[in-house]
Amino acid sequence: MPHDFNQHVIDEFRANAGRVGGPFEGGRLVLLTTTGARSGTRHTTPVGYLPDGERILVIASAGGAPHHPDWFHNLRTHPRVTVETGVFTYEAAAEVLAGEERDRVFARAVEANPGWADYQAKTRRTIPVVALTSVEAGPPRFAGATPGQTVALVHDAFRREIATLRKEFAASGSVLGAQLRINCLTLCQGLHNHHTGEDRGMFPALRRHRPDLAPVLDRLDEEHRALAAILDALQRALAEPSAAPGGIGAEVERLTDQLEAHLTYEEEQLIPVLDALAG
Repeated sequence: MPHDFNQHVIDEFRANAGRVGGPFEGGRLVLLTTTGARSGTRHTTPVGYLPDGERILVIASAGGAPHHPDWFHNLRTHPRVTVETGVFTYEAAAEVLAGEERDRVFARAVEANPGWADYQAKTRRTIPVVALTSVEAGPPRFAGATPGQTVALVHDAFRREIATLRKEFAASGSVLGAQLRINCLTLCQGLHNHHTGEDRGMFPALRRHRPDLAPVLDRLDEEHRALAAILDALQRALAEPSAAPGGIGAEVERLTDQLEAHLTYEEEQLIPVLDALAG
């Protein structure tokens, strides 16, 4: 992509916590910063990605161009990269997938979006697939300036992911594709991790500093348990080989309704408190 276009996307992404318009609107996008293979200079590029559990996958298609994109050459030389999601930033290790694993993942991507096959058909090179895995030892670096803003950013990231999933289910056929299944499982794990972090960290701290919030926190604890039951049911449904998009989509809709009510209540009750305590 031209430098000016890339820079516009980067600026918009950073200014709007990962939201962009144009061709990337509504899609999964991260900013990938690599170290120049020859120059040693840091370069940032907007790239689409696929969820894959504890890692994300990026595809070096370059729109089907005859040569690999610069960012791919960079990470082959310097495999430590920086990933920005709009909510947090982390260091990651880049691994170029090979052989059966690469072919399986690329086929999964094509099943979800035939455009990847169009890119492969335009070039003689085998389009690489790269796995990016966080190497952060501590908590993530959030983009929020205050604790309350951080909570809002994390919540909005989950809202965007669910909205994307709902679109994918609406566009799916009669068979649940492998990538769509993984997208759902990744969301389930992300929500589980987020709620576990709140249960073990933020909520106990608030109980100590603000005993008057006990009724609010009790309700949030109860909602976490209810959401955990929905996530468990969704994961069990996804584990069925014969799972159909219609049934899984209905579970996602149920999750959407419950989660939105939970997130809205938490924001109303806790964001002012968190920012006041930090002030």
